[in-house]
Amino acid sequence: MTITFEKLPGNLEELKAMPQASLDQPEYGAALFVAVMMHYMVNKEETFEMLDFLNGPYEVTPFQKQFLADRMADGDYVVRSFFNGTSPDNDYTPSMPYTIETEKGFDQEIDGRMRIFLKSSGADSKRYITMRHKPSTNQWFVEEQLILSMIRKPKSQDEWA
Repeated sequence: MTITFEKLPGNLEELKAMPQASLDQPEYGAALFVAVMMHYMVNKEETFEMLDFLNGPYEVTPFQKQFLADRMADGDYVVRSFFNGTSPDNDYTPSMPYTIETEKGFDQEIDGRMRIFLKSSGADSKRYITMRHKPSTNQWFVEEQLILSMIRKPKSQDEWA
């Protein structure tokens, strides 16, 4: 499924106003995670508020905050790499409008969970976010993300380029 964003959210209100914020498809929450993380370098606290929304009944923990700080220490190029049009050669500059390709890991949910795979233009294999279904609201929330691991450096930062 291709998810398109004309604009990325800058705060919780903007996030909630987005059509994908219905979270009625597991791909929506996974793609929104990437969109929200683009705001991390601008304002961490607003990003955490938006992540709390995507996490459903769970708040972002101090451990998760530290994990994100470690992963984002070199900048947001890892996050940008999940948008279409990016590559190490163009320093992971996404094409407009922002689009993300998502792929279900399996066709049915297992124990209320589903993996959504995302392709990073800086990695050889797809990364995934585990989404968890909440039947009472028919929404899918981020349970675990494994997308922010190392990728190839942007050409402008690669000492071997």
